[in-house]
Amino acid sequence: MIVITAPTGHIGGRLLDILLETSTRTGELRVIVRDPAKLPDAVRDRVDIITGSHGDPEVVDRAFAGADAVFWLIPPDMSASSIDSVYTGFTGAATKALTTHGVGHVVGVSALGRGTPVAGSAGHVTATLAVDDLIASTGVAYRALTNPSFMDNVVWQANSIRDTGIFTGTLPADYAAPLVATRDIAAAAATLLLDRSWTGTAEVPLLGPEDLTPTDMAHTISEVLGREIHYEQESLDSLRAHLTARGAAPEIVTAFVDMMRAKNNGLDNAVPRTPATTTPTTFREWCTRTLAPAVFA
Repeated sequence: MIVITAPTGHIGGRLLDILLETSTRTGELRVIVRDPAKLPDAVRDRVDIITGSHGDPEVVDRAFAGADAVFWLIPPDMSASSIDSVYTGFTGAATKALTTHGVGHVVGVSALGRGTPVAGSAGHVTATLAVDDLIASTGVAYRALTNPSFMDNVVWQANSIRDTGIFTGTLPADYAAPLVATRDIAAAAATLLLDRSWTGTAEVPLLGPEDLTPTDMAHTISEVLGREIHYEQESLDSLRAHLTARGAAPEIVTAFVDMMRAKNNGLDNAVPRTPATTTPTTFREWCTRTLAPAVFA
């Protein structure tokens, strides 16, 4: 039995599709979901559904009973009073349930940055790495999928790209960094969950096929959309103001700003790209498959 958290999100939903394609028996997969109605009808008929939040002790206790492996992804919480409550606080109940039910393997979505020197906290990244340590402390076999920024984050700016021809970010326009598509994260998770011959604790970096500058990204988006698209760098102070205006809690805003400051200073660039760390989806392919439909919707 494989338990999947966040099964209606970009990563969890794609992972569920992959696992259903390989599953031969109904009941081999279990999902934890707040609203089962968000699952497609065909999916609801083939999985065991536990309704609720995977931060709830009673929910994860029921979900992990009889489970061999768990896919762990923490949902965002823009209103939380502290960054620790979003990450290690949310995961605490799960670690107890992993131990109680003797779950053998866990695959988690994490971030690049372990061992990379940063001045102070790296916000969400620092909190994510603490979750990896917490899960590993249970003695479960654990693989942390460590990621740079997602290509899919650009979709949040589809309206701006369509209406103004501009997308923004905090990186300098000429700063090259890795990017990964969420579909490739899901594929890597599926590979690990289906072949559980691995033991111990390790990180699995997923770096995408190439490092890109925001200028490179703007050029590719322009070619795919058939119109000129420009990148504008946003200051960290501006990012703080925008997140605050959207209603994010002060500690969450600070964590985002600290994370982006660390990325500006090389947080995502320390791991070398090798065949093992290279995922297949190019930014051009992602723009064609995902961004263009969102812009033209």
